[in-house]
Amino acid sequence: MRNLLRSLESGGAIVAGVLSGTSGDGVDVALARLEVTKTGDGFRPIALQPLSFACTPFSAELAERVRAVLDGVPHSLGEVAMLHRDLGLAFGQAVRALSLECGVAPVLVGSHGQTVWHHDGAEPGERATLQLGDADHVAEAAGCWVASDFRQADIAAGGEGAPLSALVESMLFPKLARPAAVLNLGGIGNLTILGDGEAPLAAFDTGPAGCLLDGLARRLIQAPMDRGGARASKGSVCEELVEAWMQHPFFTSNAVSTGRDTFGERYVTERLEEARRRGILDVDSLLATAAAFVAEAVACGIKKSSAGALEDLVVAGGGVHHGPLMTQLMARTGLRVVSSVERGVDPDAREALGFAALGAGCALGWAWKGPGGIKEGDKRVLGRLSPAAKKCTDSAT
Repeated sequence: MRNLLRSLESGGAIVAGVLSGTSGDGVDVALARLEVTKTGDGFRPIALQPLSFACTPFSAELAERVRAVLDGVPHSLGEVAMLHRDLGLAFGQAVRALSLECGVAPVLVGSHGQTVWHHDGAEPGERATLQLGDADHVAEAAGCWVASDFRQADIAAGGEGAPLSALVESMLFPKLARPAAVLNLGGIGNLTILGDGEAPLAAFDTGPAGCLLDGLARRLIQAPMDRGGARASKGSVCEELVEAWMQHPFFTSNAVSTGRDTFGERYVTERLEEARRRGILDVDSLLATAAAFVAEAVACGIKKSSAGALEDLVVAGGGVHHGPLMTQLMARTGLRVVSSVERGVDPDAREALGFAALGAGCALGWAWKGPGGIKEGDKRVLGRLSPAAKKCTDSAT
């Protein structure tokens, strides 16, 4: 442990971030060089220099198991335990593979895991979250220390456990003119409003994104996604249906996080049934309407945030590749919508980089403060550490 701290505190250490997002389509790994600064409270991470990124698809067998658990198929405790183990191995192997390819050795991995359940804006005493991907197996396969399980301390302290990426946006986008809006479009959309201070002004989930768009694609065109929004670009938006979908209680609640329990496969089924009741049967138009709805939900969130003076909406995540969605975002928010790549961050790597930063914060004992993932005014060290494998020189210290 002492060697790990010395490496991180000296600055320039190589760190990694790894996760499988709510889309559940593979393992994202980012490698970066860490910059830190010394404060009165100790050392804290202040910047990351991205080095490399890779998305490794799951094996067909593991992908099928992940998809089943995400879709709510009943599992025995034994099946869950083995999936926890096998995801950990897959995460660690993906980190090791990219490290060998790049010729660098990370001293620490921030592993988010695969979220399989997350409360939907419940009251504090009813909140819980579960990410699979055992960190000890990650450490064994990756060959270095691992920080994991970032959401639990926040929930234990009365927060909602999400969206945690908001806590490190200032590190990832240090040069954005403030106030600034950063949107991540994964399975669920989440938005961060950055002000002049260290903590975000606001951070919250905007509602479904890929979990709806990809869910519809699987049902309607028998494909894992509408790649690039090619089919949606041929359809017409039904504003009546967008308005109806916006009546969901989440959009008038004060919840800052949501997930597949609300916006998963059952939700996709309900939206298809509603569209058919209204006589909207054209596949391309349904996909176009879904993209417009995702954008409308983002616009609603920005309006509720009362951010003011925003000019740009910086977008990361898989949704950045969906042309009609990006067009709808510009039309419905009235902002200049740009990919995060134009602001120096690979949109596909953004979440993995964020968990690399959170992992470094965990090892350094740095306490993050809200609002958003951590309740207003509170500070918590997030995550827990798993030692490196014995074959690593740092493991015995």
